[in-house]
Amino acid sequence: MSRRAAGRILGVVAALLAPLATPALSTAAETVAVPFGSHRIPYTAGMLKPTGSQSTVDAAVVDYYKRWKSAFLRQNCGNGWYQVISPDAKFPYVAEAQGYGMVIAATMAGADPEARKIFDGLVKWKLDHPSVYNADLLAAEQDPSCRSVNGSDSATDGDLDVAYGLLLADRQWGSSGTHNYKQLAVRTINAIKKSEVNPGTKLFTYADWVDPGNEHYYESRSSDWMIDHLRAFRKATGDSAWDGIRTAHQNLIGTLQAKHSPTTGLLPDFVVNTNGTPQPAPGKVLEDPNDGKFFWNACRTPWRLGADAVTSGDAKSLAAARKMNAWIRSATGGDPGRIAVGYHLDGRPIAASGDKAAFFAPFAVAAMTDPGSQAWLDALWRKMLATPINTNGYYAASIQLQAMITVSGNHWVP
Repeated sequence: MSRRAAGRILGVVAALLAPLATPALSTAAETVAVPFGSHRIPYTAGMLKPTGSQSTVDAAVVDYYKRWKSAFLRQNCGNGWYQVISPDAKFPYVAEAQGYGMVIAATMAGADPEARKIFDGLVKWKLDHPSVYNADLLAAEQDPSCRSVNGSDSATDGDLDVAYGLLLADRQWGSSGTHNYKQLAVRTINAIKKSEVNPGTKLFTYADWVDPGNEHYYESRSSDWMIDHLRAFRKATGDSAWDGIRTAHQNLIGTLQAKHSPTTGLLPDFVVNTNGTPQPAPGKVLEDPNDGKFFWNACRTPWRLGADAVTSGDAKSLAAARKMNAWIRSATGGDPGRIAVGYHLDGRPIAASGDKAAFFAPFAVAAMTDPGSQAWLDALWRKMLATPINTNGYYAASIQLQAMITVSGNHWVP
């Protein structure tokens, strides 16, 4: 989420919301390395999946993807571009959305015969909208005319998914086509390290506009802590610095859970004082008075940490995800409908419970890590299946789709 995410509720030009006509998807496997539904890269032993046949579970994901694609995928402004539109953000195109799109398109190869065409259109968008501070990063926001605006700087979460999506694409299709995916991935990864990692703390900053003299230099956003991405970056580049960056984030997660959410395991949207004694943001530091609570950024952390846990089996990621899962399962009595829209770190709800997929879907990934949570995982899965896509809410729908991909056993690390 960019630094201007407080404008998420604003609308955009109605014409941009017209659905893009897309052909029906085929479930036949393409000539790709890891076709969707092939499950060629298994999770670590003991991870749960929803009850039912694998084919039925996979088909539910494909169905949701079809609806997501119709609602949010666009080819606006010509120029060979594809974009994921964000009607619930301040601007119609944000880097976060394009990163989601690249990861989703590469993962759905084998189920969608247009996957590579879509991916290449998203790559072209990335290349044609560089950040003003580091041209190997993506400018965070574009207006209805597809022009970069509001500073034309980057957003770390978008860049992380862009780089990860490029690595997925290299594994799926190789890099000898229109774009050299591997080369672009490495360039993006190196740019992230240069412009979006604090070299002292080894933690992510918000974006490339946060330089050493900036008041936010010793802050970090928990939803950027994508541990599985960091493993992929280390493998792709051979750069051992990514081991240290991964360890720094995992250590911070453990410290925050131990000191600030020992009962719940919940993480705050933003952390301050990362060069000293890290702590949840004291009120608004970037977006909202709830910046120090489990709110519209940190709601993604059960998914992000759970994704690493199920694919790597890492003890720290498993412990972090299981702590969150144990608390939310108990706090709701096993009823996903009782998951609130945000929490204080001690577990007190910020707002009433409700059908907000951005909050309930990520907990399904965390639930996979606990052998005793089958009924809870099944309840969360049923909740996702019963939740229609709100075409004005790309954020929640995109999070739910990626949670479903992971829960179904189709997430993999290149």
